[in-house]
Amino acid sequence: MSTTNELGAISGPTVVLHTLADYVDYFARINPDSEAVVFGQSRITYSRLKNDVDDCAKALLAIGARKGNRVAMLCTSRPEFWTLFLAATRVGMIWVGLNPKYKRDELRYIVTDCRPLVIFSLGQYEGRDYTDDIYALGQEFPWIANTISIEGTIAGAVSFGTFLEKAGAVSNESYRTAVQSVDTQDEALIVYTSGTTGKPKGAVISHKGLTWGAVMQTTHFCIEQPAVVVNFPINHVACVADTCATTLVKGGKIVFQERFDPAATLQAMQDERCSMMGGVPTMLQMMLSCPNFSDFDLSSVELVAWGGAAMPRDGIARLKETCPRLMQLYGLTESSANIVFGEEGASIDVLSESIGKPDESVECRIVDNSGEVCSVGSAGELQFRAIFLFVGYWNKPEATRESFTPGGWLKTGDIGFWRADGNIELVGRESEMFKSGGYNVYPREVEIVIESVPAVAMAAVISVPDDTFQEVGHAYVLLEPGSKISAEKLRSICREKLANYKIPKKFNLQHSLPMLPVGKIDKQALKESSCRVT
Repeated sequence: MSTTNELGAISGPTVVLHTLADYVDYFARINPDSEAVVFGQSRITYSRLKNDVDDCAKALLAIGARKGNRVAMLCTSRPEFWTLFLAATRVGMIWVGLNPKYKRDELRYIVTDCRPLVIFSLGQYEGRDYTDDIYALGQEFPWIANTISIEGTIAGAVSFGTFLEKAGAVSNESYRTAVQSVDTQDEALIVYTSGTTGKPKGAVISHKGLTWGAVMQTTHFCIEQPAVVVNFPINHVACVADTCATTLVKGGKIVFQERFDPAATLQAMQDERCSMMGGVPTMLQMMLSCPNFSDFDLSSVELVAWGGAAMPRDGIARLKETCPRLMQLYGLTESSANIVFGEEGASIDVLSESIGKPDESVECRIVDNSGEVCSVGSAGELQFRAIFLFVGYWNKPEATRESFTPGGWLKTGDIGFWRADGNIELVGRESEMFKSGGYNVYPREVEIVIESVPAVAMAAVISVPDDTFQEVGHAYVLLEPGSKISAEKLRSICREKLANYKIPKKFNLQHSLPMLPVGKIDKQALKESSCRVT
């Protein structure tokens, strides 16, 4: 097992280990009875997790899977996901998560792109039956050699239990050889991006990206014994890397839930004495909106952290009453991990307006359209360099080349600027920017103003064609439960704080907004559907 320690000490192992599965071995050796996974009434120690991972990895080898083969899984956040992910990557296979919300055409696209040798799948979940979809994929694509049912019956598939029985056919020597063949630079994970501006691309993350990224994040979290509720979709980097991996490298406890439910999440945090409360701002706001939020005992929470969007000021103020340590995060699938972090003791202004400062191991620059480095206060594209960034896009060398500059800087497509205090403030996505009457409009800047209104829970601004100005903004506004405000009042507030070309032409007051599986507003759905205009 090769190791390196450039990222500094962490509790338990003082080095960055070879693969994530090596941390299972480590904690199974030094703390075998410590709980690694909780799911409902099931409680799995590190000792058992190691045995489960070893058996699963051997079973994969027994059915003919080898280093470099893709292993796909359609599943919710539950122990089988984590066991299979660790097992597949331990012996050099590349794991691919499939979201249970995917329709057959979405599944077909990913299966066509990454060509998995084996698919693991749930039979049913929340009223949807996957048996026909999975059976059809197995019949359509000859490279799918095995289909395995995690739970329920799928035609042509073997059960997960029957699959695990095959582990006995692989010798310990053959298993060790497979494990030792894995290099830190090898591909471990393919995460398909949301594809809101086109077909999803498979971002490939290496073992180094997962382990270094996880350890780096824990140095900012500063939680010695993490216990975290995980209910993100398994096909998202927030699930695999930002929560599961960061908890594992500290020998902590993952509390799996199959989907996000605000009250159930709070109950689990109380019952399991969770030390960290996190998610996208939408999730945190939904928890804060629970009528009995104050009844839950969250005294074990040491840190509240959020990423993916800005957190409204009133939400931050309420979170401070629950936990004094708050932190904003920034990262993207292609960075393998969160790479920008808020600082201890940051003010509400800094927490709400900025994304924090880059980790010391990450180079960051902000450049304008000509490639010149921007001065403080000048907006440009955020670009990063680090040794653990993603490998590239699966089967898309041209897209991979376009994602980096000739000097190796990752182009994020996010527009922001350095503040005088050293923090970075985001303006918006380059892909979301639109021109209204020849002026650049960044939707996030407008959304922040709208979300500063106490009656507003969240807002989304999209561009629509306009005969006079080419494009104008339409704002979709979700109000806090029981709150009232008129569209004209929102327009008046925007007039006080924004140039006239940035003010949305229409304000649509909504009872709900379409959401992506990770809790972000689905702006593509807003563009494609007609909503009631107030």
